[in-house]
Amino acid sequence: MNRFSRFLAVAALAVPVALGAAVGSAQAQNRFITVASTTSTENSGLFKHILPLFKAKTGIDVRVIAQGTGQALDTGRRGDADVVFVHAPAAEKKFVAEGHGVERFEVMYNDFVIVGPNSDPAGVKGMKDAPASLAKIAAAKATFASRGDDSGTHKAELRLWQEAGVDVKAAGGSWYRELGSGMGATLNTAAQMPAYALTDRATWISFQNRGPLEISVEGDAKLFNQYGVILVSPEKHKHVKKAEGQAFIDWLVSGEGQKAIADYTLNGQPLFFPNAKKASG
Repeated sequence: MNRFSRFLAVAALAVPVALGAAVGSAQAQNRFITVASTTSTENSGLFKHILPLFKAKTGIDVRVIAQGTGQALDTGRRGDADVVFVHAPAAEKKFVAEGHGVERFEVMYNDFVIVGPNSDPAGVKGMKDAPASLAKIAAAKATFASRGDDSGTHKAELRLWQEAGVDVKAAGGSWYRELGSGMGATLNTAAQMPAYALTDRATWISFQNRGPLEISVEGDAKLFNQYGVILVSPEKHKHVKKAEGQAFIDWLVSGEGQKAIADYTLNGQPLFFPNAKKASG
């Protein structure tokens, strides 16, 4: 075999090796999962803090679809996400019970607060009883801005109105305004009206355009806000990235993931408090 023939032989052997390396590299670069999550985890800046840490650990990129909890669970039901990360425990448990998700893991919590104009037309500032404060807002017909979007916050709000004995559907369009918008947009509208509103504390801490709004009601155990994470069922949706999705969940509930959540603060204030435990639901 002359020198040129040997060169061709070596080159022929090198081509599949190079192609294999390129394919392997491309596959490594394309390792990602899609997470449908509540807007508060995105808008608060939590994901910007923790997702780079997860990627550095695993090489897996996380692409977030930020939407209300009800929409996020619907995204999971359609198989358009690998993982859902939301905050409506009853709806999450139903999601798992119906076979749309594998297991529900609790990850972290914070709380809801009722904010309102500093003029406090309903006289609720400083109250600790959330349903009683809503009853006073209704009695005063003071403007209340509701997300009205089937989000976790909206579900919590409707539960509190029910406990207050107030039929907000009957009040719709007068003092009770259903906006059909995310938390940030709802707070912007509430600041402009001005109006009372229910918000998660993380979004409130990160919200800049407060105008006349301030916290009116806080501290009621009924305002507790638990977040959970669920792998979308790979049995219902064969394309779900089971290994990568579970790796994300495992990291969130691990000591490392929990520390990453605890370490995230804004203006010196923690936004979420890790409380992972054994799978539930």
